[in-house]
Amino acid sequence: MTSWKRDATSGLIVLVPVIVTLYVIAFIYNAIATLPFIESIEPGWVRVPLTLILFALLVFAIGYLMRTATGPLVEGAIDDVMNSLPGLRVVYNASKMAVETAVTGTGDLQAPVKLETWNGMRMTAFKTGKQTSDGRDVLFLPTAPNITTGFVVEVAPDDYSETDERVEDALTRVLSAGFGETQDNIGVSINVTEEPAKTDD
Repeated sequence: MTSWKRDATSGLIVLVPVIVTLYVIAFIYNAIATLPFIESIEPGWVRVPLTLILFALLVFAIGYLMRTATGPLVEGAIDDVMNSLPGLRVVYNASKMAVETAVTGTGDLQAPVKLETWNGMRMTAFKTGKQTSDGRDVLFLPTAPNITTGFVVEVAPDDYSETDERVEDALTRVLSAGFGETQDNIGVSINVTEEPAKTDD
């Protein structure tokens, strides 16, 4: 990829999720502010805090819905619709990850690891900090570009490789379907546990 294409792609990756997020917030705010009973309120300055209060109530109401049995179904349906739209699915997932990272941070995410799922093929997974009764580590193997879905796998500690990669870099690679990969990430060091060579008795 030429330098100008790489620069343009990097700029879009940064700007588009921010612009879309701000646009959605502005759209919701304007939708609430133009409700008839709010527009009729005088003096006009009262409408601003009232709109913000209604916006906050909407956020809390949706948050409460997400904690019910219906919530995951609604969120899953929205994810399915957005991920079926070419191009927009990358923006949607980037915005979603940005909000989740800004609100909850990445402190709860464990170190990324490399898991060989098939002979010679590695995939990015994340430690969950959990372990099975027989000593296997529980890993989360996300799908790309929708990192909210994936597989929970139980793997012996010797069957995956530790890396020096940051959580943010690994998430960016999965989210961008590999297009957000940098040369530094490609060359990240991997600590592989080598098995001793077998000798014939």
